[in-house]
Amino acid sequence: MFRKLLSLALCLCMALTLTSAVAEGTSFTVTDMTGREVELAAPAQRIVALTPSDCEILYAIGAGDLLVGRGTYCDYPAEVSELPVVASGADTNVEQILALEPDVLIMSTMAQTEEQVAALEAAGVRVIVSDAQDIAGVYDAITLIGEVCGKTAEADALVTDMKAGFEEIAAKAENSGKTVYFEVSPLQYGLWTAGKGTFMDELATLCGLTNAFADVEGWSGISEEQVLERDPDYIVTITMYYGEGPTPVEEIASRAGWENLKAVQNGNIYNADSNAVSRPGPRLVDAAWELYDFVYGVEDAANAA
Repeated sequence: MFRKLLSLALCLCMALTLTSAVAEGTSFTVTDMTGREVELAAPAQRIVALTPSDCEILYAIGAGDLLVGRGTYCDYPAEVSELPVVASGADTNVEQILALEPDVLIMSTMAQTEEQVAALEAAGVRVIVSDAQDIAGVYDAITLIGEVCGKTAEADALVTDMKAGFEEIAAKAENSGKTVYFEVSPLQYGLWTAGKGTFMDELATLCGLTNAFADVEGWSGISEEQVLERDPDYIVTITMYYGEGPTPVEEIASRAGWENLKAVQNGNIYNADSNAVSRPGPRLVDAAWELYDFVYGVEDAANAA
């Protein structure tokens, strides 16, 4: 009897050892976009994403069902609105996040502090930071998120599809020699634009345009005088319209001194889909096609799609 019990105990110990080894074998390390190495025990099963573009990436690679919470501004696709909202950005609330019991939190460099990361990781939540500023960064973010949730094949496929879309646009577009000014913040809040090293700058190049502020680094504040001096052929604004007062296009056209700009005189002011063109995610391909449509005409863009 004793020998049977001893044998059973030994088998149990061996089983536990093997189980532990298997469990250890599933752990892996990812490097997020700030260079932090983060060890995960297994692919994430419960995710909170604070950044809209990261939410969109998760749904695009078929991992939307892993989300248990979202940041304040995560609103696409529509089904994400059914998830609990946690404060994000400067108001990121650690307690709200912990209440959702995620095993991974995905956030941007703009939405986290070292103290918040330390508090979350001390509670067992792994923090992954994304930081896409250009199209290559978007690819990196997709790959990273695919690794985190065990969807590497789907992430690779999405990157391949995006590259194909951009390549098709670039092949159709002409080197027009014309310039475009991206207005990412309207006059009433202080003009800001997208300069060199941003995905908007890359969208301009893909569509055969030159960014009027290609000499400016990143996202930058500018003056009215600078816009008037550069006299762009096209103006793209991402200001949202809520149905009252002049539209963003009308407001730009009515600015004192702007009536002499080529873009205003030729009616080449475009109010782009703010979310599609301003979020570093999968819909940048759609935004590129919309810009192509604006520059070359609806018929050509429809034939290309």
